[in-house]
Amino acid sequence: MTKAHVYKRDHVNTDEIIPARYLTTDDEAELAKHCMEDLDAEFVSKVKPGDVIVAGEDFGCGSSREHAVWAIRGAKIQTVIAKSFARIFYRNAINCGFYLVESADAVDKIRDGDELEIDFRAGAIKDKTTGADITFGALPDFALEIINDGGLLEHIKKSL
Repeated sequence: MTKAHVYKRDHVNTDEIIPARYLTTDDEAELAKHCMEDLDAEFVSKVKPGDVIVAGEDFGCGSSREHAVWAIRGAKIQTVIAKSFARIFYRNAINCGFYLVESADAVDKIRDGDELEIDFRAGAIKDKTTGADITFGALPDFALEIINDGGLLEHIKKSL
């Protein structure tokens, strides 16, 4: 079961996702050790593989860096659910093969620690803790192809 880590705020930026002082590596496991630490010092100790981050609007704003996606992916986060994403973060996530969920009401309906079940194809989140049903628009087919291929570089290699 997937556990939600909820940050009820807007504009979580890439420096909070992975502080700039750790950008000396591109190793996801190393970056994961510092994921979200300036926003939540306990994040790394409480997150488990398959968990999700839930936040408000404009998640991933700030500097354009793949490191933010790599840190989240390295922490074994299944997805980030947010009201909206900064466009460059959104595109970096797809290019890195990481699925994002945009939902206008998820941050208001999901509580920290809730157990979630996500059906990416159907665009549905079931909050197993509260019984709430939340819908979202599934990603377009071209984005799913890139994600399923493991990111843009792998997608291009496959296409050649």
